Amino acid sequence: MLFSALITIIGLSLFEAVSSVDNAIINAEVLTTMSQKARRWFLTWGMFVAVFLVRGVLPFIIIWVFNTKLTALQIFSAAWSSDPLVLESIHKSAPILLVAGGVFLLFLFLHWLFLEDKNLGLPRTEKFFMSKGVWFYATVSILLSVIAWFALKESNLMGFGAVVGSSLFFYYSWFQTECRGTRK
Repeated sequence: MLFSALITIIGLSLFEAVSSVDNAIINAEVLTTMSQKARRWFLTWGMFVAVFLVRGVLPFIIIWVFNTKLTALQIFSAAWSSDPLVLESIHKSAPILLVAGGVFLLFLFLHWLFLEDKNLGLPRTEKFFMSKGVWFYATVSILLSVIAWFALKESNLMGFGAVVGSSLFFYYSWFQTECRGTRK
């Protein structure tokens, strides 16, 4: 038990370190595209929000949204206890959260594939996908319809999770555009 916990902690720490380096590189690149005011805001509040709110508070809020019968204390204590009621409730919310996260990541990949500038050393492939940028919207709308169709067969909340993932992607995309100052 102790060995398993230690391996998990080491693995998560390594993952967090690698992700932090990757985020720092991306943040440095994004900062060069921002206005001075946006840069100041990002450096002042962005790190606080990313570290404290997103990694510290948001997981508990997400669990509470899908498990409203649990109290805040039960959700907070779930991280350090094995209360069967809490664990069962969180287990029931996992498919909804996975659908939402999966849709968000799928849309993020397709956005990169069709709309982001790339320089991967595959000029023909890159040029082909960049010329088909309008297909991003058709592709994600069809995929959302198919995902929602199958998710709704399982449960209404899973279908809702697909829509939440889509909405989160488009809010993220809008926010990214606003921060870069590249709104058209």
